[in-house]
Amino acid sequence: MRTGRPKAPLVLTDVERATLTSLANRARTRPHLARRARIVLLCGDGLASTVVARKLHVRDQTVGKWRGRFVRDRLDGLYDEPRPGAPRTIADADVERVLTRALETTPGGQTHWSMRGMAQATGLSRMTISRIWHAFGLQPHRSETFKLSPDPLLIEKVRDVVGLYMNPPEHAVVLCVDEKAQIQALDRTQPLLPMRPGQVERRTHDYTRHGTTSLFAALDLKTSKILGQLHRRHRSLEFRKFLDTIDAAVPAALAIHLIMDNYGTHKTALIQRWMAKRSRFHVHFTPTYGSWLNLVERWFAELTNKQVRRGVHRSVAELEAAIRAFIDAHNADPKPFVWTKTADQILASIARFAQRTIDDHPAELMARTTGTGH
Repeated sequence: MRTGRPKAPLVLTDVERATLTSLANRARTRPHLARRARIVLLCGDGLASTVVARKLHVRDQTVGKWRGRFVRDRLDGLYDEPRPGAPRTIADADVERVLTRALETTPGGQTHWSMRGMAQATGLSRMTISRIWHAFGLQPHRSETFKLSPDPLLIEKVRDVVGLYMNPPEHAVVLCVDEKAQIQALDRTQPLLPMRPGQVERRTHDYTRHGTTSLFAALDLKTSKILGQLHRRHRSLEFRKFLDTIDAAVPAALAIHLIMDNYGTHKTALIQRWMAKRSRFHVHFTPTYGSWLNLVERWFAELTNKQVRRGVHRSVAELEAAIRAFIDAHNADPKPFVWTKTADQILASIARFAQRTIDDHPAELMARTTGTGH
């Protein structure tokens, strides 16, 4: 009777068993590594290879391979070994040269490198440049905007507004208020070509203007319903009329907390006198250049993306009717916006960004602060 080659004993230490159990059960472990850990754990429990293969739905040869690798190399044996392949043709010096050019230089007469331009400058292929940029997360063709708030009360205002979002007061309504000014009624110069199977909607690049309107809006923090009012102008007089509408719409027993930005219309003498006569109104200003803290801006983005940008409006009246229809549809099935970041998290993020700005441009910031810049 053939007994086969005797197997080397597989005995697990307590540390190895704990590590293997973690690899087998942790959600972030790659599936193939988790399967190898389960194979070794079952073999360590004394089960035969055929039994382990049947339990884990793998071949007997697979169990034998990883059992043997573990006996020989222990935990290190479960990880993939380097695979044979062609030798590298791009040296570390070439990678460093590409990164240095991309991060510290610009091509003549241009603001940023293109893949083709970098390939010509370095003598490497465009595919090689693409791989290097991708590996290091470089995207020279992209640019984003930012604006740090210089508000001396930045911290206090952030804590005040975020506090209302995270813990709104009882017996009160919190309204995020702002106006979307100068919304243009635009009509295309030629008829729209509608979407068809295999073809996206097409429109002319040019348009005809038919006037503008301004939307005053208040978003209820709790329900996400919108109270809106349209005016052809956006002075403090129109804003006061909108405040009258809010005053009439909210039950008299409730206090009203308004979150607004620092636009001049919100701070005129007319508005201040109006507020002074109504003690249930409480105003909370967002920081300078911090209108992103106002949740109604998120709803304005929805209005722009889903109605205004692609809408065809042959008159201001058509535009206003479309905006009212969008508000009615939203209020029929509102989905509240949920604020998740705490004030401490926001302030910590601002601090990190400010420190990065200081580290990258110390001389320029010093010149701006002392007034010696040109």
